Amino acid sequence: MNVRNCRKCGRLFNYAMGAIICPQCKEALEGKFKEVKKYIQDNPNCGIQEVARECDVEVSQIQQWLREERLEFTSDSVVVLNCESCGAPIRSGRYCDGCKGQLTNALKSVSSSMRKANEPAPTQKTDPRDAARMRFLQ
Repeated sequence: MNVRNCRKCGRLFNYAMGAIICPQCKEALEGKFKEVKKYIQDNPNCGIQEVARECDVEVSQIQQWLREERLEFTSDSVVVLNCESCGAPIRSGRYCDGCKGQLTNALKSVSSSMRKANEPAPTQKTDPRDAARMRFLQ
């Protein structure tokens, strides 16, 4: 059993995986997420600072939800993130569509080369009748 202290409230809880927060804090955080999402839908041109102030949520938490692609501001919003690879402006996530495509292609090529490297070398096929034949030396 893996018992840890919650990073938000300090209570002990049985940790399985994910963020190190207890189920009660996780539920409260999910409630805040719903509140933030509704506020953004009702106020499409708001900024992160305004949302954080009105919903009583940390700016870093809103940015985390944006990076996880759980939350997205409208296209005409002043909120813009930067792609972690090329720095292009994006609305949510970590990478722009171009960099996502490049990363996907790179991973596919590495995966296929690993698969080819792990394949056994082709063996010569032998005729099963050759083993039973009698041979003569001259």
